[in-house]
Amino acid sequence: MALPAPALMVLEDGRTFRGDSFGAEGETFGEIVFSTGMSGYQETLTDPSYHRQVVVMTAPHVGNTGMNDEDTESRRIWVAGYVVRDPARVPSSWRSTRTLDDDLREQGVVGISGVDTRALTRHLRERGAMRVGISTTETDPEALLGRVRESAGMAGAQLSDAVTTAEPYVVPAVGEKRFTVAALDLGIKSNTPRMMSERGIEVHVLPATSTLEEVDAVAPDGLFFSNGPGDPAATTAQVELLRGALAQDLPYFGICFGNQLFGRALGFGTYKLKYGHRGINQPVMDRTTGKVEVTAHNHGFAVDAPLEGSTETPYGVASVSHVCLNDDVVEGLELRTADGALKSFSVQYHPEAAAGPHDAAYLFDRFCELMEARA
Repeated sequence: MALPAPALMVLEDGRTFRGDSFGAEGETFGEIVFSTGMSGYQETLTDPSYHRQVVVMTAPHVGNTGMNDEDTESRRIWVAGYVVRDPARVPSSWRSTRTLDDDLREQGVVGISGVDTRALTRHLRERGAMRVGISTTETDPEALLGRVRESAGMAGAQLSDAVTTAEPYVVPAVGEKRFTVAALDLGIKSNTPRMMSERGIEVHVLPATSTLEEVDAVAPDGLFFSNGPGDPAATTAQVELLRGALAQDLPYFGICFGNQLFGRALGFGTYKLKYGHRGINQPVMDRTTGKVEVTAHNHGFAVDAPLEGSTETPYGVASVSHVCLNDDVVEGLELRTADGALKSFSVQYHPEAAAGPHDAAYLFDRFCELMEARA
């Protein structure tokens, strides 16, 4: 086996790391972020929410279970680059059909290995997420730094059009059909419609550019907005669609990006977190039950809503339903009638989490209860 080529990584603030090429050779740029998950790297790589981001894995050993055809969350790997400490060159799982390195190469994803990811993560926690470049062709850090600083940032980026489905499609209900849901694909993960279909929901997955008229044409019992990449402040058409649906009292459930757009539809602002939440081990309290859940996160933006009290909106009374116990970031919103009946809700994290945890799967049941109450 040939030795990997040398690789160079330069952060926007000038911090430089050298290592070995992992995946495709070449050069890539993006926003560097870290994920604290100890497993589930295939699901991370294929999550469209990571579009234009270079992901650092804090777990030191990555690739030991290889890659397969069952665990992908979308049609391709979306990360702009990949940073690991100690890659497994030979997978050991019976489910593996190819190596992680093979998939990265085949899909043109430039990565770097042999990096002190602990030091890198500490740096990002102190300085915040920033632009980065990885290159196997450039040896001069100053030259690469110049190109990093010329690359696009994440603030102001509207990216859902790049990751959405080109055409509508339907995921049929498993067993008896109970409800019809229009799901706007802003970067949807395949496990989301699967979990809804298991609950008797026929899911009509629609492109991100869909109009309220196209949503209404499905005759849905509920509306769903998925996760996705980009700055929620740069996304306007989907916010207007959601406001139209809320004016019709159509039950709504949003995840991740769908939570941020729900917040904007209700009149709240959004802001960029210093380094974001990414991983499968984040503690969140559901204020409606008082329970604490271990949850999967992937967000660099958050909703700016008051943690206490409620806010009158044109569509009902809004309040914060979920809070991250690490830093008090808003992790969920709910909209109720004046007499307290739930109308719509959203969460910032991933109840459809694959490869886990599954503490929040009950939220899909809550959505069913909401549609049933309106029927």
